[in-house]
Amino acid sequence: MPTRRTSPEVDAICWVFWLLRLPQLFCTCVAFSLVADMGIWRGAVGNWAMSFWCVCFAMTLIISIVELYRRWSDFPFFWHNICVTYTCYAALICLSASIMYSITHVQFLPYGPYRDRAIAATAFSCIASVLYVVEVAGLWAWYELKEIFFYEHTTRALLKVLETFVAGVIFAFLSSTSLYLHQPALEWCVAVYSICFILAAVVLLLGQAEWKYMPPRPFSIFQLVLSLLSVLLYVSALVLWALYQSNEEYGGQLQRSSDMGCTNGLTYTLCFWDRKLTVAILTAVNLLVYVADMVCWASQVSVGTGGQSSAPDPLHSQGVSLQSSGSP
Repeated sequence: MPTRRTSPEVDAICWVFWLLRLPQLFCTCVAFSLVADMGIWRGAVGNWAMSFWCVCFAMTLIISIVELYRRWSDFPFFWHNICVTYTCYAALICLSASIMYSITHVQFLPYGPYRDRAIAATAFSCIASVLYVVEVAGLWAWYELKEIFFYEHTTRALLKVLETFVAGVIFAFLSSTSLYLHQPALEWCVAVYSICFILAAVVLLLGQAEWKYMPPRPFSIFQLVLSLLSVLLYVSALVLWALYQSNEEYGGQLQRSSDMGCTNGLTYTLCFWDRKLTVAILTAVNLLVYVADMVCWASQVSVGTGGQSSAPDPLHSQGVSLQSSGSP
């Protein structure tokens, strides 16, 4: 029976800290500091990016302290699951912050020291995302995650991380309740995002807890049903959100120029039209992720059915072998 490592070695912890964790702390801290020092030129998008970098810095610092003092045994979940899942989120967070900050804010800043600081912060954020990706690849190889429940098929774990992450970004763009309040169809879309996020988060937590004693066949069917339900819900959300985005009869605006908030130049925040369009795009992206998740679980269920139907009965095989050995 193959063995697996459930805790890192001291030498490996030191190498990871000096080669990856310390540069991650430095890059996220510098990016946060550069944007924080911009004052009124920071904007709402800058505040949003700063919160992402701050979370990455704080979590990386906590994980580094726990590993340096070898306190991972105090956690109820296996430490490798926590580290890998957080590192995946951190890579996505820094990458999304780099893209959104540069596209929606940096390019509109006037040339000068503030623009240079914003560009430098974006560069450090990109470096941090690369470092987190390298750490994810290293952790997969180090902990031999192919032998760990829920990470046995890495694609499923990554899809769950993507589902919850994209939903979190959608919630960030829906922070202004005026986008959907008093519109039942859009309120239904927000409910869909919340329901699917909770379902994906629960499954992710089950994987973190390593509930490997659950029957694999019923669990796969349960996952398939949840994925199918999420796909149907997201299809309804995509149709309704796109309809209310483009149809003027429902208060939508097909052209960006129709939104007066988008024609005032740099307002340090995204206008409603941009937010609605971004939510529609992210809804389509998450729908594709859920479809891929459903396909993975459907293939798992079909493989399990085929394996059960084609697998020989050991008692029957034993009886046949005994009869053949006892026959003249």
